Amino acid sequence: MERITSFSVDHTQLKKGVYISRIDDHLTTYDIRMCEPNIDKPLDPKAAHTIEHIGATLLRNGKYKKHIIYFGPMGCMTGFYLITKDLSFDTIKSLVKDTFETIANWNQDIPGAKKEECGNYTYMDLDKAKQSASFFIQSHWEHEYHYL
Repeated sequence: MERITSFSVDHTQLKKGVYISRIDDHLTTYDIRMCEPNIDKPLDPKAAHTIEHIGATLLRNGKYKKHIIYFGPMGCMTGFYLITKDLSFDTIKSLVKDTFETIANWNQDIPGAKKEECGNYTYMDLDKAKQSASFFIQSHWEHEYHYL
């Protein structure tokens, strides 16, 4: 089997940031790297699940909702994938920053966190999600964005 592109990226060189992972016609996959791989502590899975619920809700209801295809966690728990259609990288940078700032300051119920709405609705941690979002935006936004 062919090795997929994301496994060919030297993860020892990745820093926190937003990367263009791949482009397929009008779809762009972004790698939102919240933790420096193999250096920083990875995301707590409950925090990642919470970020997914809040982030997906914000993105799919926001200004660019028609351009959002997918938002979900990486299996390695170092960040999220965001798949969009026809948005510029500058727009994505702003959108990611605004989304994670909102998550860091979230003071409402977690969207979709009821038994009838989620297959593992108790597997959430809002405090850790807010801490993780803060860690990302406070330490990352001082730096330049990188590309894969």
